[in-house]
Amino acid sequence: MALYLIGDVQGCDAALGRLLDTLDFSPSRDQLVLLGDLVNRGPASAAVLRRLQRLGGAAQSLLGNHDLHLLGVAHGVRKAGRRDTLAELLAAPDRDALLDWLRQQAMALHRRIAGRDLLMVHAGVLPQWDVATSLACAAELQAVLRGPGLGDFLHAMYGNEPDRWDAGLQGTARLRVIVNALTRLRFCTAEGVMDFDAKEGLEDAPPGFLPWFDVPGRRTAEATVAFGHWSTLGYVSRPDLLATDTGCVWGGCLTAVRIGATLDERERIEVRCEQAQKPG
Repeated sequence: MALYLIGDVQGCDAALGRLLDTLDFSPSRDQLVLLGDLVNRGPASAAVLRRLQRLGGAAQSLLGNHDLHLLGVAHGVRKAGRRDTLAELLAAPDRDALLDWLRQQAMALHRRIAGRDLLMVHAGVLPQWDVATSLACAAELQAVLRGPGLGDFLHAMYGNEPDRWDAGLQGTARLRVIVNALTRLRFCTAEGVMDFDAKEGLEDAPPGFLPWFDVPGRRTAEATVAFGHWSTLGYVSRPDLLATDTGCVWGGCLTAVRIGATLDERERIEVRCEQAQKPG
């Protein structure tokens, strides 16, 4: 059995199909984990969700900011943006089934491989969170997304405050910090104050801020954290980190990483993508 981690697909179903063909992926033999942002900006979001549905238990997916945005638009909380490409999915005859499948997906996943932790999220984790805390916070959010309070949560989800973690936070404030960390985080301070404006590469860090994964004393530093979300960062592979968003929707690549018998055994496989969105 092979385990493949795949970066942001963003509605680029043709590229996903080519990548799975390149991998010679077999749902009876192999496992996929898609690291969030399955939909939006690309041309075929509904087709991506249908493809993953058909794979059943062979594919696990994380929810990214674009996936949650789709749920917000579908529930009337937000209007679709100028660059969104969600109309076909929202008008699809199987819309309700696709949206229900989507909200059942995870906010974080974990594997123990050869004695080491592999933590998978869409964007990042705060420096105060260890692996157990990251998974517990993700589970809190998952329970709301899968439950009857989804609509109320989506109305309260948007916003940048609070901008830091406090274990004593409760209710909407607590959930908003969790969702922002797991789906939007790029830069934060050593104290875990999050920035939501800088979206370019490492050189774009605001004064006093660091990439979340380079904060000294980060409590997940002994694990390998795999994530997507940050296309301007590109592919990064180091013992504690695996960044997989290589800008498929911008005309870059869709990347899969095959994890071997240990977390140090990694094989990068990618396919080129047609540009579906123009920068700016």
